Amino acid sequence: MEISATGRLEVRITPTDVGRRVSVRRSGEPGAPGARFTDTIGVLTSWDDGVLVITRRDGEAVRIPDTSLVAGKVVPPAPARRRGPAASFEELARAAARAWPPLETERLGGWELRAAAEDGTGFTRRANAVLPLGDPGVPLDAALAAVRRWYDVRGLPAYLQTATGADGTHELLCAELERRGWVREVTAELWIGALAPVADRAGDSGVVLSRTADATWLARYHRRKGVSEVALKVLGRGPSVWFASVPGAPGEAPAAIGRCVVDGRWASFAAVEVDPARRRQGLASAVMAALARQALDEGASAALLQVESGNAAAQALYTGMGFTAHHAYHHYRAPAPAGAAAAEPS
Repeated sequence: MEISATGRLEVRITPTDVGRRVSVRRSGEPGAPGARFTDTIGVLTSWDDGVLVITRRDGEAVRIPDTSLVAGKVVPPAPARRRGPAASFEELARAAARAWPPLETERLGGWELRAAAEDGTGFTRRANAVLPLGDPGVPLDAALAAVRRWYDVRGLPAYLQTATGADGTHELLCAELERRGWVREVTAELWIGALAPVADRAGDSGVVLSRTADATWLARYHRRKGVSEVALKVLGRGPSVWFASVPGAPGEAPAAIGRCVVDGRWASFAAVEVDPARRRQGLASAVMAALARQALDEGASAALLQVESGNAAAQALYTGMGFTAHHAYHHYRAPAPAGAAAAEPS
């Protein structure tokens, strides 16, 4: 906190600091007996009518009456990573998008509208959401209206994929979406790490690599609605796609599977799944190690993957492999028109 020459805490932020990363201390907090002070760090997304809204790294917006402030200051961007690959948010967002490509795209200024639809159903939100990596070129309300029209034509709900917690992410856009009634449905995290330590993990446990997701691999894949032709196209697309599996008992689904897309220096991991009866046997690590060795052979040096918030088991696995969270990302869904029933999410 900022301390004056007299040794007193001071509030050194004003409404002109909206959009900047700040650290504030407030006195007490409703519902927290015994808490004298509470500290909050994040992006100041608004300061209206005596209330600050600060968006934290995980995307949660905290409302703070300015009368409760006892200290506050603008702080520099989050410090550079001390280990693992250095990467900007935009570089990672583009690499992750290339590793999970839609079947149809259209540009709206710096926004990319993406769809992978079949019979009005989209395969995963990531392939059916706008990726906003720049200015849309029109006012926000006009951009959102164009987004809704584009997805309406395809029979899909309109989603924006935003991010928080790193330089260049979308805290201000998230706040504007929430003001307009867009609803955050899913939050996940993008994790990164060095590739070589993943490749150096223990033996391969009979891991088999393939360029295609055959029926055997798909038998372990978790999608509850089955795997359509559209899904197969999404899974099979990317700069250099590899599928891994650990064979199961004869006539049964694989004991473990995984997918990796090699793209320059990045190896993007996804769909790492293990038979519940075979967990804690190192199969997930073996699958990732085999894919990592292939990616190293193709010149990659860094790895990324995406983990849903709250998946403690996956986070523990990836932490042990040297991965750390880089930023959080969120899917915001457009509100249903007045009087209309909302469609089921894909």
